[in-house]
Amino acid sequence: MRVLWVLALGLTIAGAFGVLERLSIGDSMARRQRWSRWFMARLSAALPFRVTVSGELPREPMLWVSNHVSWTDIPLLGMIAPLSFLSKAEVRNWPVAGWLALKAGTLFIRRGSGDSRLVLGQMTRHLQERDALMIFPEGTTTDGRSLRTFHGRMLASAIDAGVPLQPVAIRYLRDGKPCPIAPFIGNDDLLSHLRRLFANEQGDVHIQLLTPIASQQQERAALAYQAQQAVHLALFGETAQPAQRKEARSAKAA
Repeated sequence: MRVLWVLALGLTIAGAFGVLERLSIGDSMARRQRWSRWFMARLSAALPFRVTVSGELPREPMLWVSNHVSWTDIPLLGMIAPLSFLSKAEVRNWPVAGWLALKAGTLFIRRGSGDSRLVLGQMTRHLQERDALMIFPEGTTTDGRSLRTFHGRMLASAIDAGVPLQPVAIRYLRDGKPCPIAPFIGNDDLLSHLRRLFANEQGDVHIQLLTPIASQQQERAALAYQAQQAVHLALFGETAQPAQRKEARSAKAA
């Protein structure tokens, strides 16, 4: 019931932005991000998590990059600061959530469709307009026990816009161990996942805002590697193993 109430609030806000968009009055990305943050904070409070945030919030717009475990990453990270997100196109077709994401200013990308250059241009313009943006450079979710290669292609937007990266590490724990319930992987569906979350006691989520990484005069593969190493160290207390480093270097082709 708490989640449904928050979704009803979100639909009201998104509907208002839809009207403003049609009338071309007072509609700006900054305003969308502020209201989106307000909504994300209430959605996060309705979810069965105890959230701890550490680190310093950036004082300037950056390209935020994080590991990706679940759809819940989005409200939990979105409540921290005014942000827009880059998401896979399938989310656009989710009932209710897809429309809310669209009205919140989410950028969508279709995998393997060849439109990555177009989306990269949109991301660069977004950052140049001083609006923060969050992406998940692994390209998919994991079970939280490992970290996939950070692909550098979309990180080129930070280089083109001249803004730093803000690496973020998010961990879901239950009884001090990686949570087996929070991950949203493969063919999982949203309703079943929500039922599992609420059928269990509260879990813990630790969000770490790491030291920003300058993007100027860097190659995108090197930038992706630095961000991956920072997140890996925060999550697992060690840098990536040699095999992972070789895989990360191969991402230069991406």
